[in-house]
Amino acid sequence: MSAVTVTTATGRSLAPDLARGVMLLAIAVAHAPVFAAGTAFGVLDGVAAFLDHLLAHNQARPMFVLMFGYALGQFAYRHQAKGGDWSSLRTLLRRRGRWLIVIGFVHGLLVPLDIIAVYGLTLLMLVPLVRARDSVLCWTAALTLLPAALVTSGPVLLAFAGAVDVAGAGIMPADLGSHLLSGLQLWPLKTILGTIDIVPGMMLGIWAARRRILDEPERHLTLLRRVTAICLGVALAGRLPGALLLSGAWTPPAPWAAVLAHTLAGQAGGIGLAALMGLIATRSRLGPLTAALAALGRCSLTFYLFQSAVFLVLFYPFTLGLSDDVGFAAAFGIALAVGAVSIVLANWLHRTGRRGPMEVLLRRLTYGRRGTTAWSKAAS
Repeated sequence: MSAVTVTTATGRSLAPDLARGVMLLAIAVAHAPVFAAGTAFGVLDGVAAFLDHLLAHNQARPMFVLMFGYALGQFAYRHQAKGGDWSSLRTLLRRRGRWLIVIGFVHGLLVPLDIIAVYGLTLLMLVPLVRARDSVLCWTAALTLLPAALVTSGPVLLAFAGAVDVAGAGIMPADLGSHLLSGLQLWPLKTILGTIDIVPGMMLGIWAARRRILDEPERHLTLLRRVTAICLGVALAGRLPGALLLSGAWTPPAPWAAVLAHTLAGQAGGIGLAALMGLIATRSRLGPLTAALAALGRCSLTFYLFQSAVFLVLFYPFTLGLSDDVGFAAAFGIALAVGAVSIVLANWLHRTGRRGPMEVLLRRLTYGRRGTTAWSKAAS
């Protein structure tokens, strides 16, 4: 039987865009509460904190990383399908990595949650792995999983030990100049350390893209069902103690173990959510919600930066300064509102035949003007 590719009206594969759209909503929910510094912590705040730590915190990021790796695999597949060789592909990937670092540098000066420069630096360092054997990809992912989890869990573990303050208010200087200076000082270290966290998901994403698991989900139904059930089951069981701990509902006998398990299980959860989107894509007739999330996923870089811009305007002391007045539940609500606005704007871009502006910019920086026109008629 010939392969079946579930696509949108634009000819793009539905599942990867759907996964990226859901991923962006999860990222908004994970990021907004970081800025909540309100002293009151009622029942709604506790519920919101529990849901955030169970469903989004340290689970949205692994899904984001997985889809970054998948995009690299798609990039390589399409380049080679058009007759491109490894030398030209390597040049394009390195150029893309350098521009991601530039974009991420500007972004990282303004907000403490940048991952774009981390992507760029990791890509520059690991370009050869884009064409590595499957066994190399899998072993690299396996060997870097625990170090990645330790890097991600490190700030929380240090906070529980009383060594650092990771609250949003603690990383927001009162004036713009001090904020930019702080961002400039911290950016190199955060970017370099962040590369460790990227490697496992990036490797698995490249591996999955080679098999077109999300591009042709109907060919991989058994695998997607198994991955969804196993990974989401592991995520729920492994993250529940950490979610209870981080929301203040319960302190387990070994808090450090709960935090580490929370992060490791988040890796499984990110994979499971992506697999679930593949399953949904095979059954969907592109209803309104599916179409809306896919439209958002097509502009993932644009709306990732849009989220940061909104949070910058709302929370920082030198802008509206709402951080001290917002609790966890309110921040959770703001995240959902930002997600809703993002969906509306993404669908407006789709209906008017426009690409996300940052996607257009990155494409032009990678290929130059010669590649932009052709790309505007094809999948990115």
